[in-house]
Amino acid sequence: MGYTTRVCGEFAIEPPLTWNEIKASPFGHGGLVTSKYLAPGIDLFLAIEESETETETGTAFHRTASKLVMQEIDEYRERGLVEQVQRVIDLFPGHTFTGRLECEGEENTDIWRVIVRDGRALRIEPRIVWPDEDGGQ
Repeated sequence: MGYTTRVCGEFAIEPPLTWNEIKASPFGHGGLVTSKYLAPGIDLFLAIEESETETETGTAFHRTASKLVMQEIDEYRERGLVEQVQRVIDLFPGHTFTGRLECEGEENTDIWRVIVRDGRALRIEPRIVWPDEDGGQ
């Protein structure tokens, strides 16, 4: 047992990643959508969409990824989540990542987000402000 963090949210990727970009990535593992094929220490994966087009020579499959998501882990022990997001950003120059991951630890004051600003993954913590004690809000 150890300290766990709940993570939800996703990053949209524009323009979507192509199959050639996805297939060599440790975050896409050959296009498999299931997270069970990820390398150890990787908690994020590229959500891959598939479409089909009928051609004269048969069916052509098209795979793209327009989202970076967190895999489902029951007892997640946050281990370098910001660094993993940055690694994905660095792997795919020319793409924009928007959105956020909401993170909440076991203690009620342990809340934070992972965002992307100017191509950098950042951990952002909230500011807690008390109202004036003289009754002002």
